[in-house]
Amino acid sequence: MLISVTQVRTGMILQIDGALFRVMKTHHVAPGNVRGAMQTTMRNLASGSKVEKRLRTTDRVERVTVESQEMEYLYADGDEYVFMHPETYEQISMHKDLLEDSLPYLLPNTRTIVDVFDGNVIGVTLPTTVDLTVSTTEPALRGATASASMKPATLETGLVIQVPQFVKDGDVVRVDTTDGRYVSRVS
Repeated sequence: MLISVTQVRTGMILQIDGALFRVMKTHHVAPGNVRGAMQTTMRNLASGSKVEKRLRTTDRVERVTVESQEMEYLYADGDEYVFMHPETYEQISMHKDLLEDSLPYLLPNTRTIVDVFDGNVIGVTLPTTVDLTVSTTEPALRGATASASMKPATLETGLVIQVPQFVKDGDVVRVDTTDGRYVSRVS
């Protein structure tokens, strides 16, 4: 299905010059008196390499329709990550190269959407947000307000994000999986 470049969103799978790409980041650029463009970072699903592409807003691209199955992440076995279908108990494994950007958000028993194209697994689509426990963070600065400053926090998966001063070790925080941004404290 052909779509306008302005409709391209993070997570979409596009076919460009015969190759499949997963969109990782998009940014609309509209410099002065030059036509606007969509700056994208994409991962080639065949080779695993990241590419930067600048697409004109007047262009159209091929959006690939993939088969999606809800699966549950179970465990890691070296470089392989095992997922299970919740009803049939069928298990599949994916190499870490397919999951590179998703790994900081995966915990055992996390439900994800596994994307399949022409019978081949091509990646996962994460939920919009995940809840992760803060492993370590610095103590709050005296006199700092919640909205004024942020501090780094290491989460249970190893992901480091910026959190407000009131967040402490052991707190559970909600994280946006599209950009790794703190959303709220859960407990």
